[in-house]
Amino acid sequence: MKIIAIGGGGFTHETFPELDDFCLQQTGRRRPRIAYIGTASRDNATKIARFKSRFADVSEAQIHLPMSLTATDLARRLDDFDLIYVGGGNTEAMVNTWRANEWDRVLGDACRSGVALAGVSAGAVCWFDAFLFSSGQGPMRPLDGLGLIPMGACPHYSTETDRRAALHKAVAAGDMPTTLAIDDGVAVAFDNAHPVAICSAVPGAGAYCVSQTATGTTETPLSLV
Repeated sequence: MKIIAIGGGGFTHETFPELDDFCLQQTGRRRPRIAYIGTASRDNATKIARFKSRFADVSEAQIHLPMSLTATDLARRLDDFDLIYVGGGNTEAMVNTWRANEWDRVLGDACRSGVALAGVSAGAVCWFDAFLFSSGQGPMRPLDGLGLIPMGACPHYSTETDRRAALHKAVAAGDMPTTLAIDDGVAVAFDNAHPVAICSAVPGAGAYCVSQTATGTTETPLSLV
């Protein structure tokens, strides 16, 4: 199973194109076929256009998979792709929609069959056991992800200043498991749920494991050794 989690950036934000290149490299193909899922932004037209423009010259095909597809129709189409890229937005609404329409099962099956999954923000953290969610109203709260990677995840760690405190509080309380916190401008690639590569497009930016201790939490840079 190949999964690439981006803390923030890439084509949907029109920043850090190195992160898009990193996703392409993980497929092992010179010109992969790429699908885009924009459920978290309710198929925002601007993000779809950016997707097609960004990958037009470096991929064999760039296809948007609309949220109106049934699980059966989605499953029929996924075998045609090397990489599925999921955009950011409302993670809670996206995961709930996928579960209601059985997209969660289809995407999990596709990943287990060898299709690489990638995404930014909502599209990064949804694959983990849990993620720290912000609705823009009220405190951040932990929610259940799809469970393809057995740990928690938190995006935008370097730019949304309230996330660090909220994450450490949740981990210390046992409401979040050991969690991978990813800065903007950083992508982490997983193979069979183990981190195997990291791409940083920002000097000093990285990813960190936040774990519970007897007195609170500890934060350590992600090590691939």
